[in-house]
Amino acid sequence: MNAMWWFALPILLLPIWWHRRKREQHKAEVLATSRFLPRTEPRQTRAWRWKDVILLLVRCLMLVAAIAWLADPVMPWRGDTVIVAAGTDANWAEHQVAQAGLAKADRMSMPAAQTIGWLRAHEREWRPEARLLVLGDVPMPTFVPEFGRRIELRTLARPPEKAERRVHIASERPDQWRRVFAAEGIAIDEAPGAKTSLIVWDRKDAPPPSLRAPLWLVTDTAAFPELVKAPQVDGLRYADSPRGRLWQSDAWPPKNPDAARALLDNWQRLHAGPPAYTAPSRLFEASRSVHAPEPSGALRGILMALLVALFVLERILTHARRR
Repeated sequence: MNAMWWFALPILLLPIWWHRRKREQHKAEVLATSRFLPRTEPRQTRAWRWKDVILLLVRCLMLVAAIAWLADPVMPWRGDTVIVAAGTDANWAEHQVAQAGLAKADRMSMPAAQTIGWLRAHEREWRPEARLLVLGDVPMPTFVPEFGRRIELRTLARPPEKAERRVHIASERPDQWRRVFAAEGIAIDEAPGAKTSLIVWDRKDAPPPSLRAPLWLVTDTAAFPELVKAPQVDGLRYADSPRGRLWQSDAWPPKNPDAARALLDNWQRLHAGPPAYTAPSRLFEASRSVHAPEPSGALRGILMALLVALFVLERILTHARRR
């Protein structure tokens, strides 16, 4: 929709019309002191001066810059480019670049998780003949992306790194809770620390105010006022608090392996999130059905600076014209 602003270009006729209206100047001749000379009447003429032409040009350019800023144009200016995800092995990346014949291409580096989304938003910045190569451990997106141009993706396909999970158990029945986490090899902290990702609070008294953790498993709501009116889904109450996220269930601790497995799966799926798998290497062919994304605003900063400079120049020329 931003491109519709280009239809406002006919507004450039307004300063031209205004300058033509203001160019009417009185031209008077000195009256003769002799009665024999004919009487001279003042005449009007439309005379253009060089200052007026420059001022008109500056005002028209200022309007064009304002319309271009609103239209947010994207000019294809990038050539062959290699995008390397942060943390990629440098030797492997150089080998892939040489194999693809892009040794002289421009290099860009960005976080791996942002690569696909950034490319989708900025793909109009590349010239049609430009080649694009993406290297590194780019996470697999939820849906297969489609691009309006040809993009090659080469990854190392490493296995996902297993995040370290540490649990602190504050309970009068710690053995039941230890059996829940023993099958997954989760470390049990005797005292909560900075790396503790889960606290099991199976007590009736409230925890110390300074105790913090990303997630709490609570068995008694009396110690946590936030859970009194908390929403409930499938027997699980949940709420956010200054201590961290709170989960509570009357069925805890789990009584059988299936219940323990369900608890661990919920911890991974609802709180920690699914593990990030590296996308496989593939070649994205240009798709004609892909609509161009919204403008990326890459030129808006330059256009705003140009607009300010033209406005200052227009004010200077207007002041000089009046003197």
